[in-house]
Amino acid sequence: MSATLLLARRNLGRNRVRLLASVGGVALALTLTLALDAIYAGVANQLTTYIDRAGADVWVSQAGVRNLHMVASWLPGSVTDAVRAVPGVAGVTPILYSTDTIAARDERAVAYVIGLPADAAIGGPWSVVKGADRVGRGEIIIDRGFARRAGVSIGDSVIVLGAEARIVGLSDGTASLLNSVAFVSFDDFRAMRGGAPVVSYVLVKVAPGASPEAVAAAIERQVPSVTAQSKTDFSAQERRLVMDMSADVISIMNVIGFVVGLAVVAITVYVATLARRREYGVLKALGARNSALYRVVLGQAVLSVALGFVVALAFTGLLVLVLPLAGVGLELSISAASLAKVGLFALVIAGLAAILPVRQVSSLDPAVVFRRGVAI
Repeated sequence: MSATLLLARRNLGRNRVRLLASVGGVALALTLTLALDAIYAGVANQLTTYIDRAGADVWVSQAGVRNLHMVASWLPGSVTDAVRAVPGVAGVTPILYSTDTIAARDERAVAYVIGLPADAAIGGPWSVVKGADRVGRGEIIIDRGFARRAGVSIGDSVIVLGAEARIVGLSDGTASLLNSVAFVSFDDFRAMRGGAPVVSYVLVKVAPGASPEAVAAAIERQVPSVTAQSKTDFSAQERRLVMDMSADVISIMNVIGFVVGLAVVAITVYVATLARRREYGVLKALGARNSALYRVVLGQAVLSVALGFVVALAFTGLLVLVLPLAGVGLELSISAASLAKVGLFALVIAGLAAILPVRQVSSLDPAVVFRRGVAI
């Protein structure tokens, strides 16, 4: 460890109360910033949970339909066989889809309602924590968070698509701030929608070694009046649309939280440095060069931010683990980009805040320091 960092560490550790206040203030500010970043990233991930986890490599929809949210896609049932015949397609699963309200007792929630064939290979719930993972006539699988809020469980009934369905399974990871995903029988869904021989989407598994993008292009060439997209493209379209429509408030909150967090870091480091100004004045009087003073101050700022960042990361990690257990449908996601952004900006702001009070000391004449001291 260099002499500068050693001196900076000793100065920080000399007054433990002051150290705790400094590191604690930085930690709380960075926790706010990291948590808001994690919420923003988590919401973005949740927007495409069903698309990402349904198991399809390619999504086939009505011509011009490129996402799920707030759209209607209707295809003739014969499209399923036409897609199955395209080279590179290993399997297909037709689904019916609609956005609807699920009602149970006094609780109501918006949900993506998915109608699944009895033999569906993909498209169903990926994590069932209780009950069955398949639905039959008159049955439904709902998110366990909604079930908890509504006070219902296996064997109870809910109202969906204008009819009653009995809960046979509770899924996990199928809810977000905007909606959840519920699964009903394909035949029930069709009957509730008038019995027309149509499907909403065809979910495609491609053959081993085949490119989803190439298979999607082949489907569009060979099957008329459809749009086919790889899972990656379909997910990107969904995320872009929903984020443009509903994430403005979250984005604004994230920016405000980031600015407030950095402001608190700046104030905390500034006050902590100001409190040690007399010590820096003594160093100046003893012959320390201005460059040495700046190195010591910057070293203390870096150590304070580093310690606060570690504590903030621990707090945020704890939130990531605990918050999903609260059943609020909110997921937190800590990304490397967020860590780098928060850490870098915090160091820059802390460095600037620490240098300001020391500039006053560096301009003092050593004789003045010995005669009067340095005012705090």
